[in-house]
Amino acid sequence: MKYKSQKVTKKNLIWIALALAIGGGAAKYFWPTDNAQAKSVVQTVTTFITEQRDFPVVLDATGTTVAANIVDIRPQVTNVVAMVHIKDGQKVKAGDMLISLDDRADRANYEKAKATADDAQRQLTRAEELLRQQFVAQGAVDTARANAQSAQAAARAAQAALSYDNIRSPITGRAGIINVFPGALVQPGNTVSTTTTATTTTTQGAMVTITQLDPINVQFTVPESALPALFAAQKAGQTPTITFQMADGKKREGKVFVIDNQVDQAIGAVKVKAVVDNADHTLIPGQFVRLQVQAGNFKDVLVVPSQAVVTNARGDQVFVVDAENTVSMKPVKVQTQSQGFAVITGIGAGDKVVVEGKQNLRPNSKVKEAPTKGEAKPEGKSEVKPEAKQEPKAEAQK
Repeated sequence: MKYKSQKVTKKNLIWIALALAIGGGAAKYFWPTDNAQAKSVVQTVTTFITEQRDFPVVLDATGTTVAANIVDIRPQVTNVVAMVHIKDGQKVKAGDMLISLDDRADRANYEKAKATADDAQRQLTRAEELLRQQFVAQGAVDTARANAQSAQAAARAAQAALSYDNIRSPITGRAGIINVFPGALVQPGNTVSTTTTATTTTTQGAMVTITQLDPINVQFTVPESALPALFAAQKAGQTPTITFQMADGKKREGKVFVIDNQVDQAIGAVKVKAVVDNADHTLIPGQFVRLQVQAGNFKDVLVVPSQAVVTNARGDQVFVVDAENTVSMKPVKVQTQSQGFAVITGIGAGDKVVVEGKQNLRPNSKVKEAPTKGEAKPEGKSEVKPEAKQEPKAEAQK
C-alpha cells in the first residue's frame, strides 16, 4: 500500500513538471520578452518617401442618366379625344400639336361669350355718346362699363377652356408611347384611362410623355472627402468634368453643373449632376454608367500610396522609418484618396513610410529595404545555387 502511494506521487510530479514546461513555452510564445534577441530581428519592407505636390483628384463613380426635362401630358378638362397628331417615338418641338379633343361644345360657349362681350362693348360706346349729349346720367355709363368688362372676362375664360382642347408640346424632345386613341374619354387627374381585359387591368398615367434627350444629365454620388476639391475647382473658375465609355466603345464627356446642398449621412456622399451632349439620342434616361470624375486639384499636399495607410481602432496611421531604420507609428488624417494614392496630414515631407511588409511590424522594430527588381542578391545566397547544380553534372560524368 505504501509502495503504491509513492508511485502515484511520482506520476503526479512528472505531470506537474510537464505542465510547467508547456505553460512556460506558451507564455514565451504569447508574451515574448523584449530581449536583445527579439530586437535583433530585422524585417524586410518596401518604403516610400512622402512627396509634397499638386494632386489631381480622379474619382471612380457609378451613376444613371436622367432627363434634363420631362413632361407627362395630361388633360385639363374632361373630353373625348378627337385626333392624335403624333406617332410613338416621334421628335417634337415646343408648340407642336400633340392631341386634339372634341371642341364643339367649348367652341360654341366661346362664340356665345364673345358675342355677349361685343354687344356689351357696343352698349358701353352708346352710353358714353349719350352722356356727352347729356341724355343719360353717369351711373348708366358706369353700369354699361361694368357689364362690358364682365362680358369680356367671360369671353376670355371661354377662350381658355377652348384652348385646353388643343394639347401642344411644352418642350422640345421625343414622344414616348401614346396611351390614348381617338374616341377615348379622358379627364383631369393622375389616371388618364383604365383598360380591362380578360386577364389584366392596365392603368395609364399619362396620355404621352415628352422627354428632352439633348442634352442629357448624368446623376451620381461622390464621397464627402472630395467636396473640397470640387468647390476649390469651381471657385477657381475650373469646371469639374466626367468621362465614361458607351457599350459601343465610344467615350462621352460631360461637365458638372450642380452639387447638391446636403450630404447623405447614411452613405457619407453627396449627389452631383453633369450635363452631356446627346445629339445622336443614343443615351436615354435610366441607363447605368460607370464614370470617372476629374474633381480638381489639391495644391501642395503630402501624397503617399494608399497602401501605406493602416486603419485600426485608433484611426488612420502610418509606419515611419527614421534614420536608424527604426519604425514608429504616427497618426494621420486622410483628406482624400484617388488612383492608389492618398492625401494626408500629420507627417512631414520627405518622411519615409512603410508600404509593404507592415503586417508584422511593431513600434521600435528594425527594418531594412527590400531589394528592387534586377538588384544583385547577396553573395552568400548566390554561391549556394551553383554548388547545388554542379553535383548532378558530376554524377552524370561518372
